[in-house]
Formats: sequence, structure tokens, C-alpha cells
Amino acid sequence: MAVDDRHRAGPLSLDEASADLLRRLSPQVLGALVRRYGDFTRAEDAAQEAVVAAVEAWPRDGVPEHPAAWLHTVAARRYVDQVRSEVARARRERTVLDTTPRDALVGPPPDVEAPRDDLLELFLLCCHPALPASAQLALTLRAVGGLTTAEVAAAFLVPEKTMGQRIFRAKQRLREAGARFALPPAAELGPRLAVVRQVLYLMFNEGYSASSGPQLRRADLTRQALRLTRRLHERLPDDGETTGLLALMTLTEARAAARVGPAGELVPLYEQDRLRWDRTAIAEGSALVVHALSTSPPGPYQIQAAIAAVHAEAPSTEDTDWPQVLALYELLEHLAPNPVATLSRAVAAGMVHGPAAGLALLGQVESALAAHHRLHAVRAHLLELAGDRAAAAAAWRRAAELAGSDPERRHLHRRAAAAGDPGHNETR
Repeated sequence: MAVDDRHRAGPLSLDEASADLLRRLSPQVLGALVRRYGDFTRAEDAAQEAVVAAVEAWPRDGVPEHPAAWLHTVAARRYVDQVRSEVARARRERTVLDTTPRDALVGPPPDVEAPRDDLLELFLLCCHPALPASAQLALTLRAVGGLTTAEVAAAFLVPEKTMGQRIFRAKQRLREAGARFALPPAAELGPRLAVVRQVLYLMFNEGYSASSGPQLRRADLTRQALRLTRRLHERLPDDGETTGLLALMTLTEARAAARVGPAGELVPLYEQDRLRWDRTAIAEGSALVVHALSTSPPGPYQIQAAIAAVHAEAPSTEDTDWPQVLALYELLEHLAPNPVATLSRAVAAGMVHGPAAGLALLGQVESALAAHHRLHAVRAHLLELAGDRAAAAAAWRRAAELAGSDPERRHLHRRAAAAGDPGHNETR
């Protein structure tokens, strides 16, 4: 696990298993602190300080026998230190200190408090509607994902100082909004959960297909999104859309190894070596889709997962059940109308009814997606199917101009060059 430069004290570093343990335990510790003291801002800072202390101490001294209790004890002490320091400086927090139970000023010994799953409450707090989407995602990565500020900044490709200020403002806004560490009323839970799922979906998508930068994907983000969604599913096993989201991520990630070539280049779906797909993950994702659709009303994530399952189970692009894919996209548009779903339906319509049908659908999303490279890439693909190579080459070039990721831009330039070469025949 990376830590801030100012905390690096030597050459020792955590092994991957210990780093993963820290990421899994830090939300548990944070939840316990917030339940105990009621102040998310101080509790989150204290939990992060405990993580930093573990990063420094565990490589040298070894992982303690009770790592969760170790973290909880250190975090509780850091929390109390914060309160005492502020009181000593300005006496403004005397009331807080005086009203804190005396036994709460001492960190608990190992295993005094039974572990409790506060994940859902933490998710709902970090994804509070008072916060903008970018702040929700950043705060979720840090508080629930167990990442340091430096790691969150790296995920967003911004300086650490900038991310620290963003997280600070988010916590201030939560305090001003009176956000509470508790489940909202039943009538509010559904909409709030929808925000949580959207944050996890955005986190996974940014990891799977980076919007900018030199790499095609960021495996650390996809791993975090999958891990957190799996934990949310464990907390809400009967929530169909949470199950659908986990299925969608699992099925999509199953293709990850085949999506990147040896030089880091993008390998499109129709060129991928399907023998490299993770069949265990595909089986798990498909089972999750079946369970979700058979036990709850269909939702957008379930439908997207069903589409991913159809692709995952097909032996080739040509042998894909495109009529079923098209029908699922039509259902998705009915449940959650949006231009990206229409764009994907255009691809399926082109495969089922011919490229002219797909091109006709693009007019519906032209204005909404004019500045998005995917619109022009889909147009180029359909124009190639229609045999208009010159127009396809122009569309590929326009897509390359708008793409943010370096590997994706290079791929689109290669497609433009291939389409513009009359002697070149693409194998589909």
C-alpha cells in the first residue's frame, strides 16, 4: 500500500497480503470509531493515521495477532489526541471532551468489541446526496476502499494536495449537511443505494477503461470496485440490482486478460483470444445473473449483466446471439433511457438487421454524444460493415481525436489507417 511521502521512514514495505488486510480492516475500524464518537471527520482522519502507523510498523514488527484490535486501539488513541490537541490550543472543544465518556478515551483491548459490519452505513455516508459525484467517489475510495490520499490522487491523476483539499471539503460539506452515520428511513434507502451502486459502477468503469492517461486500464480500481461490490452484496444478498452490478463487474473483468495485448495495446472484443477468458469468473457471473433475474424485478444492472453473459458464453463474435443482445438493449432503454444504451443498441441492430439499421439509430444520439469518441467509433464500425471504407476511415480518425486514453487513441488510428488502405481486409 502506498503512503504519503512524509510518512515513508525506510525501505521496508507491506507485502500484498498485509496491504489487502489493511484495506479490508480499515472501513471496519472507521465504522467502529464513528459509532463510538459520532464525528466522521475526526474518525476518518484517525483511521487513516492508524493505517499509516501499520504501514510503518508491520513490516518491521510483523502483523499483530489481532490486527483489527491493533488498528482500533491506535485509531482511538489518535482520535483522542486530536480532541485533546484542539482543546489545548483554543479550548473550543472542551464541551466535546467533557461529554465524552471516560472509558471512551482509552483504546479497547484486543477483541473486547465484536466486529460489526458498518459497510452499508459508510457507503451511504460517503455517497450522501449533498456531495457532488466526484467527491462521493473520492471519499468512498479513501474511507471505504482503504486507500490513502496519495493513492486516491493517483487514481484521479491529480496532485495529492489537490485530492487532500477535495476530501477535506467533502467532509466539511457532510458536517454542514448534518449527515448521520445511520441507515436512512426506508423511503430514502432505495434512492441512496442507487447512488452507492452508481459510484461503484463509475469506479469499476474508470479502472477497466481509463478515461485518460498512458494505460488502458487501472487494475487497482477494478479490484477495489469488485471487492467493495462483493462486500455490499454480502450485506444485501437479496437486492437484485446489487447482485446484478456484481455480476456485471465479474463478467466484464473475466475478459480483462485478453483485452490488453503484449505491448499494452487495446484488443477489441472480436479479436480477443476467448481461451484467455476466466471461465470460473464467467460461471460465477452468469449464476449471479440468473439468481437476480429469477428473484427480483429486472433492473438496469441486471440487464447489462445479462448482455455481458451472452457475450461471455458465445464461442465467437459471429456466433453471438445478437437477436437476444438486441432485445436486451431494447429492454435496457425502456428501463433506463440514456444515449449510451442507444449507442450500444445501434451496434446490435447493425449485427441483426444490417449496418443501415444501426446507422439510422445513431441520429437519435448525435447531439448528446457528438463530443464522445464512442459515437464516432460505432459509426466507423457500421460504415465498414456497409462497405464505405473512406467514410469509415474519417470516422475512425474523428474518434481518435476525441479519445482520452493513449492506447485507445493508438488503436483508433490503426483502424483509420486500415480502413483507408483499399488493399487491407479486416478479419472479423
